Amino acid sequence: MTTSLAPARRSSPRRAASRTLLYAVLGFLTLVVVFPLVWMVLTSFKTDADAVRNPYSLPNPFSTEAYQTLLLSGQQPIFLWLWNSFAAATIQTVLILATASMAAYALARLDFAGKKVVFGLIIATLLVPPVVFLIPNYLIVENFGWLDTILAITVPGAAGAFGVFFLRQFFLGLPVEVEEAARIDGAGEFRIFLQVALPLAKPALATLAVLSFLGNWNDFLWPVYVLLSPENMTLQPGLAMLQGAYRTHFGIVMAGAVIASVPVLVLFALAQRQIVDSVAGAAVKG
Repeated sequence: MTTSLAPARRSSPRRAASRTLLYAVLGFLTLVVVFPLVWMVLTSFKTDADAVRNPYSLPNPFSTEAYQTLLLSGQQPIFLWLWNSFAAATIQTVLILATASMAAYALARLDFAGKKVVFGLIIATLLVPPVVFLIPNYLIVENFGWLDTILAITVPGAAGAFGVFFLRQFFLGLPVEVEEAARIDGAGEFRIFLQVALPLAKPALATLAVLSFLGNWNDFLWPVYVLLSPENMTLQPGLAMLQGAYRTHFGIVMAGAVIASVPVLVLFALAQRQIVDSVAGAAVKG
C-alpha cells in the first residue's frame, strides 16, 4: 500500500508547481490583454493636461468633458458614424452568411465537375494580401457608381474565402445520415440545406457572423478610399478625423474608442455560447 501511494505523493508537488506556473502565465496574459482596455477607459475620463502629465494614473480630476464634447456638442456626427458602421457591418455579415453557407454546402455535399479546382482557387485567394485587391475593387465600385455609398463598403467583401472554407469544414463534419433520411422523405437539396444543414450549423454560423461583423466594423483602410463625405463615413475613419481635428486631445480620442468598443463587447457577450459550442465541436471532430 505504501509503495503504490509513493508516486502519487511525489507527483503532487510537481502538479501544484505546474498549476501555479500555469495560473501565473494566464494571469500575466490577462493583464497584457486587459491593461490597454483599462488605460483607454481611464484616459477617456481625463483632462488634456492630466492625460499628458499622468498617462498611467487614475483620472485626477475625474472629467466627463470628452464624452460631453463628443456626444453632446454636435461638433462631429458620432451617432451617424455609429449608425453607418452598424448598418454596413450588419448588411455585409448577412451577405457573407448567405454566400458562404451556400458555397460551402455545395463544396461539401454536392458532386459536380471541377469541384476540387474551384475549392483550390477559393483557398488560393487566402494567400493573396488584401491590399492587392484595393485598386481593382475601387475601379469596380467607381464603375458601378457606388462611391460614397453604403454599397461600397458592403458588397465587395460579401463573398469571402475564409467563410467558405470555415463552413465547408463544419458541413463535412455533420452526419450524412440525417441528410439521407431527409432525402428519403422526398426533400430536395435546397430544402435539406435550409431545414437540415443550416440549423445544425448554428454555432459555426454564429462564429462566422461575429468574425464578419468585427471585420467590417474595424475596417479602416477601405472606407477611407471609398467614403468621401463626413456624413457617410463609418466609425473608424471618423475617429481618425477626431485625432486630426483635436490633435493631442487624448480624452476625446479615447472616448471615441470606448464608444466603438461597446457594440463589439455586446455582440460577443450575446454570441459567446455559440462561439464556444463551435470551437468545442471542432475540437471534438479534430
